[in-house]
Amino acid sequence: MTEEVVRPAVRPARPFFSSGPCAKRPGWTHEALKGALVGRSHRSKPGKAKLSDAINRTKKLLSLPEGYRCGIVPASDTGAVEMALWSLLGPRPVDLFAWESFSEDWVTDTVKELKIKDTRVFKAGYGQLPDMTQYNPAHDAVFVWNGTTSGVKLPDGDWIPDNREGLTICDATSAAFAMDLPWDRLDVVTFSWQKVLGGEAAHGVLMLSPRAVARLESYTPPWPMPKIFRMTKGGKIVEGIFEGETINTPSMVAVEDYLDALTWAEGVGGLKGLIQRSNANLKVLEDWAAKSDWAGFLAEDKAIRSNTSVCIKVTDPWFESLSDDAKADTAKKIATLLDKEGVALDIAGYRAAPAGLRIWCGATVDKEDIAALTPWLDWAWAQVKKA
Repeated sequence: MTEEVVRPAVRPARPFFSSGPCAKRPGWTHEALKGALVGRSHRSKPGKAKLSDAINRTKKLLSLPEGYRCGIVPASDTGAVEMALWSLLGPRPVDLFAWESFSEDWVTDTVKELKIKDTRVFKAGYGQLPDMTQYNPAHDAVFVWNGTTSGVKLPDGDWIPDNREGLTICDATSAAFAMDLPWDRLDVVTFSWQKVLGGEAAHGVLMLSPRAVARLESYTPPWPMPKIFRMTKGGKIVEGIFEGETINTPSMVAVEDYLDALTWAEGVGGLKGLIQRSNANLKVLEDWAAKSDWAGFLAEDKAIRSNTSVCIKVTDPWFESLSDDAKADTAKKIATLLDKEGVALDIAGYRAAPAGLRIWCGATVDKEDIAALTPWLDWAWAQVKKA
């Protein structure tokens, strides 16, 4: 059957399916950056105004609860998570949940770098979730909301009780602006606008609940704290960080690009519209996979399947008979062929994940392009299998 697949005639208008940095919003051109405050200090009055605008619009778009802080921080989502781990962990035991590479990184940082002794680690393989009900509400918890490299998301936050004593620290970089987050159950949330809104990289966003702020003001970690991680002074939180006075120098071009992305997001219906777009993109792939004789989802359970970083696995018996190295080589050939054809850029699966493809379905991708991509996936598979 694979030999009969005809070369598709229609190409995606925008072949950008990278899982980060992600596709720019539809219609984006460099003109979007013309208002960037270049050649000026980010601490100038107009510089602070733009940064404050980005923060306030983020809070509004995400419906951040009253009393939650939101700040722009260095080093993308990674920097935001590291700030939280280094600043907040220590006074309570920590429960760590990992089911893909980035959540594994936070386990490594907590256990091996910070050397928090009283930890419990709950792990699951790619495509699965650990048992989140193992969480002890007297402990702090560290977890991702969406496993970017596994295509697995948390279906809800019901496992987090309202009367918890510990803090919940959530890396939501590929979930923010695409999934409903239960803010009342999350004390720290981080993301990078390079993900769902397709902004330019290098900047992270850190959001703190009043409970997290109280921890910052009452606890001093025993380890040396790098300058870019310091959020308190004299035992009080540095409010300026959450009002546009960044810890280090941000790119005002990247900030301008983010402001443009926020304007687009507001215009497509805000958070609800963004979620609908991501869900519609996922549905196109789900409809295709339901008819496919060679492909399925790494996350087999629909309830935990990501609507942003969608991980495709090969289910063909021939593929399953290959060695792990041969599987990886075959998947790489599919991605390389589609890249060479210019119909799908950067869709190889993550290097540590099982061999397969990863297709970004976030809101900045149009479902028409996902629909145009699916025949090319079938075509590429046929070419690689018969080679």
